[in-house]
Amino acid sequence: LMPLLVLMVGVICLIGAILKAAELIQYVSQSVLVGYITGAAILIIINQCKHLFGVSELVVPASNFFGMLSELIAAKKAYLWQPAILGFSTLAVYLTMSRYLKALPNFAISLALASILSTLIGSQSPGWDSAVPTFPSFSLNDLTPRLPEATSAGLFGDISNLLGVAIAIAFLATLENTVMAKSLASRTGSRTEINQDMMAVGMSNLACAFTAAMPSSGSLTRSALNYESDARSGLSSILAGFFCLIALFLFAFLIPNPVAFIPKAALAGLVIAVAASLIKKKNIRICLRSTPEDGGVLILTFLASLIFPLYVAIFIGVSLSIFLFLRKVSRPHLVEYEICDNGELRELDQKQKRPNPAISIVHVEGSLFFGAADLFQSQVQRLVVDPNIKVIILRLKNARHLDATSVMSLRELIRFVRSRDRHLIVSGATRDVYKVLKSSGVLQTLQRGCRRKEGETNLFFNAPSNPNISTRDALIRAQELLGTKQAEVKIYFDPSHDKKGSP
Repeated sequence: LMPLLVLMVGVICLIGAILKAAELIQYVSQSVLVGYITGAAILIIINQCKHLFGVSELVVPASNFFGMLSELIAAKKAYLWQPAILGFSTLAVYLTMSRYLKALPNFAISLALASILSTLIGSQSPGWDSAVPTFPSFSLNDLTPRLPEATSAGLFGDISNLLGVAIAIAFLATLENTVMAKSLASRTGSRTEINQDMMAVGMSNLACAFTAAMPSSGSLTRSALNYESDARSGLSSILAGFFCLIALFLFAFLIPNPVAFIPKAALAGLVIAVAASLIKKKNIRICLRSTPEDGGVLILTFLASLIFPLYVAIFIGVSLSIFLFLRKVSRPHLVEYEICDNGELRELDQKQKRPNPAISIVHVEGSLFFGAADLFQSQVQRLVVDPNIKVIILRLKNARHLDATSVMSLRELIRFVRSRDRHLIVSGATRDVYKVLKSSGVLQTLQRGCRRKEGETNLFFNAPSNPNISTRDALIRAQELLGTKQAEVKIYFDPSHDKKGSP
């Protein structure tokens, strides 16, 4: 079933790329990315330690950091000095060459030197080969492509059983690929084409389905190694894959197989070095010091990646990030302002005696979506409790993303205001706001009681040439409703956004 599963993953990724579904992943915050990559790097390092100390056969595979660490500690009496010396020596050579000889393929050179040295020592020391295990060799038969099994009898049943798993793997593969792409893009200043990346993941999985491979995604360590090797373009990945393919077929014909001479400890030391390069202290410091929310998301995502499987950790981080974002944008606050004698706005001091205006202007700015609708409605309703307020002007010049929930809240707000013998006027309405109000029928509710033939209206459009004229017209309408030409005015607006002058 594995080839069929990989094939389904590839098809799902291709369909998602065509539908541009990958654009949803761009909303993953940097705090989640930094926490996830840092945790993944720690897991890679701790997972390679068993090869570095020669206890890979004794360590039982664990699904989290603490399980791996406890297994390593339990096997400490079986540590071997030979693989440790070889691994740390390879690591030291690689780090030295990376610092002083950046133009050379330091990873390959370090691995080749370690393999040659281990082979020479093994020929002179009988116990060396048993203490320093190498990778098993392979033949051409291991490279034979295997087509996905597709028998008409159980095909649809297998597809039905694997569909949920395939969707989850496709999402995680795309997410992991996007996480690494965004991380490298932030370091290089390049742009990411996430839908194109998703299509690439789909095509690679289609190829894997016909070569008996596992599901594929962007590799954190290989991508980091590519960057650390001063790769300049995507052509480097194509060349790397091409050279790997050539080496794969050449090694398959060679006896003895060169892969059988590569010590696991040497490769483990190199992988640890590459994984450590994924940990960026500056990015961690920025996330921790920016806002408490960013710091909390980073810490929780990092801890989740150590405790849970990585696919669970990324879901936890993304979910927390979205929750905090919705919590932030769905909590509108109203700050009280008054108009000075010269007509300018001034924030009313809390110690100052609060006047009792007859007209209240509620300035709404930002996304008035379902998450903010109820809170917005309740805050405006609290204004109506003031017996001195007779007219509420709802200024929607910068309100965006009205949906069914916000429109229904606005309708209930209109009814609530009128049930208290108050009036509600909308000013600064954009064409988008007007279309939503008209198509939903709330506009008819808002205009009820207006003598339309005589030009009366409770809705005033925003004029880009003079953004404040609609509020002026709304004030004139409010004065008509009050039967006066003078009215004391208070102005409220959302302080989480920039103050943009008088309404």
